[in-house]
Amino acid sequence: MSVSRRQALFGLGAATAVTALPALARTKRPPNIILIVADDLGWGDVGCYGSPFIKTPHLDALARRGVRMTDFYASANLCTPSRAGMLTGRYPIRTGLAHEVIAVKDSKGLPLSEVTIADLLSPTYKTMLAGKWHLGHAAPSWPPMVHGFDSFAGIPYSNDMRPLNFYRSNKDGSLSDEPAVQEKLTEQFFDAGIDFIKANAARPFFLMLTPSAPHIPLRPGPAHAGRSAASVYGDVVEELDAAVGRVVAAVAKSGLTRDTLIMFTSDNGPWFEGSAGPHQGRKGGAGWDGGYLVPMIVSWPGTLRARTTDAIGMNIDLLPTIASVAGVPLPSGVTIDGRDLLPTWQGGAASPHTQLILFNNERVAALRTPKWKYVGRTYYRPYNVPLAAIGYPLLFDVTRDPGETINLAPRYPEIAAQMAAQFKSARDMFEPLGVNQVPDSVPSAS
Repeated sequence: MSVSRRQALFGLGAATAVTALPALARTKRPPNIILIVADDLGWGDVGCYGSPFIKTPHLDALARRGVRMTDFYASANLCTPSRAGMLTGRYPIRTGLAHEVIAVKDSKGLPLSEVTIADLLSPTYKTMLAGKWHLGHAAPSWPPMVHGFDSFAGIPYSNDMRPLNFYRSNKDGSLSDEPAVQEKLTEQFFDAGIDFIKANAARPFFLMLTPSAPHIPLRPGPAHAGRSAASVYGDVVEELDAAVGRVVAAVAKSGLTRDTLIMFTSDNGPWFEGSAGPHQGRKGGAGWDGGYLVPMIVSWPGTLRARTTDAIGMNIDLLPTIASVAGVPLPSGVTIDGRDLLPTWQGGAASPHTQLILFNNERVAALRTPKWKYVGRTYYRPYNVPLAAIGYPLLFDVTRDPGETINLAPRYPEIAAQMAAQFKSARDMFEPLGVNQVPDSVPSAS
């Protein structure tokens, strides 16, 4: 981002941001921020979320010391749109990346007009992305350094796409690359991240670690292969957990534990393997929580006390929350859909959201409020079924029925009608922004 563009976007909001900055962030230096995002890790794949087979002692320890969110959503049920939402604080349909994922042959990517977390922080923070990008592998959206990251070490898209090379940025901004070795990827991502921590211990830094695990193909490193009770999938997740432990140790060794906010989440729910816990659906499935609900663990010793919260949140909240933590203004003239979660993390405040919108590609699929879940779209075989339009909307009390198994719309018609109106309002607001609408279709009744 150019200096003039950054000044135009951020300058008007600076005074407000300084006034609103929480007392905990007014320290001698802004806190370091580490955001770790797994790929296709399910809500139920971590020990502290109830996994009976996969051992994740390092993540469990972070959760015991920090905040564990039980109702945290990805902004999409697929990779590219979810990552776009997370980095920009905006529903992915606003960025033009809500439809499916970026394929090898595609030239599209995250527009340069979008302001990312790294853009917000780069004036005062050293920034790095280590891992998977998948927000465009062709100019002008590539490489990640054009979106506020000072350096990059990783892969351009998912690890099942070809050709797959491992890229490293050079000091002059150019890229070097070599063929990727699947069994080495997790180690390489985290080695690069830890080197970045060590090199920048004396100044504020933002490290975004985006490993490709546990996306298929599942290729654990030799030290972890064959060890998990959850077969190869478990091997890969347990290797990821051990890598998180290495990051925590590197922060501690640098004397930065109390100065560093660490967040861990996933880009969407599980795919062919893994567990969505008690929730229905999986990656790519429309409407159902299993494709969207993900772990969210937050650790900031000395600032955040241990707590578990069922306040609803979404990865679009990370940009405004990080801005609050770092004491930087939100971009002026940009619609931010996310909200600051820091009061929820710090003091147990209620969710800043009255509702969250779940999309399937460029269609509104469901709404979530603190108590209710309204599903208005789903899949059945080749059909993209508009449940709300055919008179069979589904209403669930997810505080009592997290598996979305009992439709309460007939029992609570007034609430169903209210949610239906909110659903229509969301469709009217967002769906006209789409460019790749998939037509509705319903199974034949004959």
